[in-house]
Amino acid sequence: MAPSLILGSASPRRRELIARLGVELAGVAAADIDESPLRSELPRVYAARMAREKAAAVDGGGSYVLAGDTVVACGRRILPKAEDEATARRCLTLLSGRRHRVLSAIALKHPDGSLREKLSETVVRFKQLSPAEVDGYIAGGEWHGKAGGYAIQGSAEGLIAWIEGSHSGVVGLPLFETRSLLKSAGFPIG
Repeated sequence: MAPSLILGSASPRRRELIARLGVELAGVAAADIDESPLRSELPRVYAARMAREKAAAVDGGGSYVLAGDTVVACGRRILPKAEDEATARRCLTLLSGRRHRVLSAIALKHPDGSLREKLSETVVRFKQLSPAEVDGYIAGGEWHGKAGGYAIQGSAEGLIAWIEGSHSGVVGLPLFETRSLLKSAGFPIG
């Protein structure tokens, strides 16, 4: 009998991405945890901690639980999820013409409570954004609720000069690392 999997996230993007691997979910259960970074916590450490805590917080009821977290980091600074236009504008202005890192951590909780985890790191560089480009992107609303104030799977992709690493990791679930974790746990993946 194949193992069953619960996605520990309410993100529609993560559901779409996991479906690309041909994995059928037994359910979806968003973790309710405090997502505040600890004082002086580095982005890589924060992303991994969030994925672990989300996986641990979801009751799998005999199923595996897959959880993840995506962090946009500019240097040692963790950029927020943009919940208002001012935050999105600050993030885009900071990222304009610069390279930044997107850290996408995943954790797979076994039914016995043990955890396996992986982290994907992608470097992204925005073009130098004009005020009109920032205004246009803000007006489109794709930034809402997105780490760093942008969604690479939308019109922001036209503002990105290049990426080095996992495109799916920037979207929210690094498929290479996810496939590796699931395959090692016995999930039937081609």
